[in-house]
Amino acid sequence: MSNINTAQGPDWTASEKGIFRFFFLYFILQAIPLSIDFFKIVFGFNWLKISYTDIFNLSRLSAKFIPGPDSFINWIIVAFIAIIGSVLWAKSTYKNVDYNKLYYWLRAIVRYRLAIGIIGYGFIKFFPLQAPFPSISNLNTSYGDFTDWKIFSMSLGITPSYEAFLGGIEILAGLLLFFRKTATIGAIIILIFTGNVFISNLAYQGGEYVYASYLISFALFVLWFDTQRIYNLVSLERPTEPNRFKPLFSVQTQKIRLALKTVIIFFFVLLYGFKTYSGLQHDPYQFPKASGLAAAAGVYNVSEFKINNQILPYNPADPIRWKDVVFEKWATVSVRSNRPVLIDSANYEQAFAHDKDRNYELAGSGGRHYYHYVIDTVRNILSLENKNPHYKGERLSLTYQRPDTSTIILTGLNENRDSIYVVLNKIDKKYPLKMSRRKALKL
Repeated sequence: MSNINTAQGPDWTASEKGIFRFFFLYFILQAIPLSIDFFKIVFGFNWLKISYTDIFNLSRLSAKFIPGPDSFINWIIVAFIAIIGSVLWAKSTYKNVDYNKLYYWLRAIVRYRLAIGIIGYGFIKFFPLQAPFPSISNLNTSYGDFTDWKIFSMSLGITPSYEAFLGGIEILAGLLLFFRKTATIGAIIILIFTGNVFISNLAYQGGEYVYASYLISFALFVLWFDTQRIYNLVSLERPTEPNRFKPLFSVQTQKIRLALKTVIIFFFVLLYGFKTYSGLQHDPYQFPKASGLAAAAGVYNVSEFKINNQILPYNPADPIRWKDVVFEKWATVSVRSNRPVLIDSANYEQAFAHDKDRNYELAGSGGRHYYHYVIDTVRNILSLENKNPHYKGERLSLTYQRPDTSTIILTGLNENRDSIYVVLNKIDKKYPLKMSRRKALKL
């Protein structure tokens, strides 16, 4: 049992106790990941080979009663449960507890949960993973085919040093939250930083505004503890006494507390940071890990296209004939044609383990159909599967020939089981965005 000196703690009025009971239950429920996803992630861990995406997914969990993306409806449910719980608490024999002690422990839980959440995003920015440099397909997609969110994400991706700076700020704020004396500074940084993230998500139609609000609400709670003192000191310029409430622990409790703190910092800072750096080098989570067709990466012009042995001449309005094809360095091929694309509107952070589920390259992007593929190098066959969830089950089986280093000939069956014959000629395309990254660009 801990022995906390509350002699210097303030007295609580009946109304303050009632309000506190609600917020105590509310933030405890928000901090504990009451979600089926929690059990899926934890029991799905390979603890002997844990990845940074596992730790990120764990750091991002919150109470969720409604399947799918984060929703404010979950907040309403949590608030409703907290109201019922606070009413029952008021009528129980446990209402005369030490509220100063409960407030101390609640602040500690909220601080640590907020630190874990903000550091989870900090490292995937510090090692520029969250917003990677645009893929070849993205660089060959019309600007008007991107959603607002995709444009925002790619704009961040082309400035990795700025992205790393943003991640460093988040990591710093999280580290400050692990210590009571600097928690207020960390909360202020998060309010400024994550407030901007919240506004950006609204402006660019991103899907992280609910989670950003979640972090902001926790930061507000942490900051509230010193708000009156800050106001008196900064705005009113009055003498202000610091908080003199100091916890006193037994030797055993102190050891347990320090052990838990050490484990949390080791797991969510040191181990996660190391794993994220390793991920940057070997497995950036936004793009597939498996290598694509050897020495094929680039954009290809479709010089000849046959369907059912009938030649289709170039026609930009033709929904069947392909315009160009992109082979990425990884096992993704994208096809541009006039065939309509139902855009994958996923616009919130997801870290997938399996290549075909990694949808960042196509999310928020029209104009192209993206395919994950498996290579049969013995029979020279590419087995393609559309990555867009709107086109589940769409598959192509194509035999490939490479008469020279700049030509690929594809033959086989398309998504409608029609026979196709496609001749691809590689375009020696230069990208000003890449050419100007290390020196001045001459136009």
